[in-house]
Amino acid sequence: MIPVAFFQKTGEKNVLQSQNDVLASEVPVALVYNGISHAVMMCTPADLADFAVGFSLTEGIIDKPADIYGIDIAENCNGIEVQIELATRCFVRLKEVRRNLTGRTGCGICGTEQLEQVSKKLPKTARTLRFNLNLLDACLVKLQQAQILGKQTGSTHAAAFFSPQGELLAIREDVGRHVALDKLLGWHAKNGRPQGFVFVTSRASYEMVQKTASCGIEMLAAISAATELAVRMARETDLTLIGFAREGRATIYTGTERLQIEDVENE
Repeated sequence: MIPVAFFQKTGEKNVLQSQNDVLASEVPVALVYNGISHAVMMCTPADLADFAVGFSLTEGIIDKPADIYGIDIAENCNGIEVQIELATRCFVRLKEVRRNLTGRTGCGICGTEQLEQVSKKLPKTARTLRFNLNLLDACLVKLQQAQILGKQTGSTHAAAFFSPQGELLAIREDVGRHVALDKLLGWHAKNGRPQGFVFVTSRASYEMVQKTASCGIEMLAAISAATELAVRMARETDLTLIGFAREGRATIYTGTERLQIEDVENE
């Protein structure tokens, strides 16, 4: 809580008054693999173990959560270190990856040395998911209600995972949309990779599609638009991509074969 001045126009007079406000935390978080610092990201300092697993998976550093032998989180005066003990095989692979991460803040291309590294070749997703689009409105309500930090601060993104039946299984929040998704994908991998889909409170950029598809998840829904590159990547990976998911509407860019339109019985 910090003191702020709050200005509001009313019908009779304008008001300027002091009150306390809740702000989202944003701190540097260093991901350190076997003693070597690999990346520094600006994050909300919660669910950092999930973030470590999700980031490691989506960056191709590990193949499965078991490739991480241990995670220690240490605070210091400059931020937070997430110290990750990595399997030797993965650490050797990591050292071979040439990336310039100077100034990286969460967008995928900023730290990449070569354009060929931007678009990773990913296997096609499975075709096992079936989802009733009439459940999407209820999922949107659950997503909004579960954003505790977002409602307190108004400055965070959220990524949520829903079952095919529309049950909210997990949600992760962060000041960065990519970090929120990495946190959620870390949870997903640690909990046996349940079937379902990801719902995010941001636009669907190519990296959001890439991260989702790299974890074998078949559908990504976003409350805002998709980019052209995101749609292209979704087609290449057979991902179902939905944008502008708002009450009573949605734009389906790819993967309509997984979607059904059936009346939902009221309980």
